[in-house]
Amino acid sequence: MKRPPKVLALFDTRTPIPPEQDLSAELQTVDWQTEANVLVALGELRVAAEHLVLFDDLEVLNQKLTQFAPDVIFNLADQFRNNRALDQNIVSFLELHGLPFTGCGSTGLTLCKHKAISKKILSYHRIHVPGFTVVARGRRATRPRRLKFPILVKPLKEEASYGISQASFVETDEQFQERVQFLHEKHEQDVIAEEYIAGRELYVSVLGNQRLQVFPIRELVFREVPPEEPKIATYRAKWDEEYRKRWGLQNQFAESLEPGVARKIITTCKRIYRLLTIDGYARIDLRLTPANEVYFIEANPNPILAAEEDFAQSALRAGLSYAQLIDRIMRLGLKATRT
Repeated sequence: MKRPPKVLALFDTRTPIPPEQDLSAELQTVDWQTEANVLVALGELRVAAEHLVLFDDLEVLNQKLTQFAPDVIFNLADQFRNNRALDQNIVSFLELHGLPFTGCGSTGLTLCKHKAISKKILSYHRIHVPGFTVVARGRRATRPRRLKFPILVKPLKEEASYGISQASFVETDEQFQERVQFLHEKHEQDVIAEEYIAGRELYVSVLGNQRLQVFPIRELVFREVPPEEPKIATYRAKWDEEYRKRWGLQNQFAESLEPGVARKIITTCKRIYRLLTIDGYARIDLRLTPANEVYFIEANPNPILAAEEDFAQSALRAGLSYAQLIDRIMRLGLKATRT
C-alpha cells in the first residue's frame, strides 16, 4: 500500500454516546488511557485515522465503514452492551464483512475467554495447568475429591481479574460453596475453581501472526505480603493504587530467571499462542513454581495497550517505541489471514 493506510480506531463505551460527540474530556481520564495513547501514536505515524465508539448499535459501525472506508480497524472494543463475553461477536462481524482488523480473531478470543476450554486444550498437549472444575450457574457447588485445597474460585469468562479477591482463595468446603454461590449471583455466569499454584506470577507478551516475537518477561511481585499468605493477582492488586502501595505490589521485569527456564517459558508461550489460535498480540499469564515448573493460568488476547502497562513496557525493553509497537500491530492486522 503506497499511501498511508486509513485507520478506524474502534472503542467500546459503557453508556450510549452519539457518534459525533467530542471525546476530549473522556480521553483525559484513566479509563480511556489506552484509547488516548493509541490515537496519539496513530497521529505520530501520520496515518489517516478516525475513531468510533460502540455501545449496542452495529448500524453506527456500518455507517462509519461506508463513510470512511478504512483499510484496517484498530480494534480496542472488548465489550458490547457492557458485556465482555461479546467481544468475539464484534470481531465475528468484522470477519463476516472481510474487514482487516488488529488483534485476535474470533476463534482465539472464544477459546481464551473460556478459561476451562483453554486449559483442556493445553492439558491435552501436555502443558501444565492447575487442576480445575467448572460449576455451572444454578448447579450445587460440590467440590470434586480430586480437587485439592487451597483453591481459587473465579468467574469463568471475566478478564482483568474482575471477580477475584482475597475471598477467592478458599481452604474449606464451606468457603468453596459460599464463594461459588456469591459469584453465581453477582456475575451471573459459571464459575471455574482451580488449585492454587504457589510461585512467581509472570506475564509474557507475544506479538505476531505466523512469526512470533516474545518480549522480555514481566512479573507481579508481592513485597509486603507475608511469606505464609497467598499471593494472588486480585482485582485490587492490579488496579487499586493505594492497595498496591500498602502491600508492596509492583509490576517489573522478571529478575534472576535461569537462562534455561527463560527459554522454556518462551517456548511454552509460543506453543500456547499457536494452540489457542491467537494472532495479533497477547499476554500470557503463568505461574513459575519453586521447582521451576511452568503453569498456564490464562491467556489474554488483545491485552491492555496503554503505554504504561506491561505489554507496551515489554515491547519498549525489546527496542520498540510505543509508536513503533502500534505500527507493528496495525500492519499485522492488515496482513492477517482470517479463516
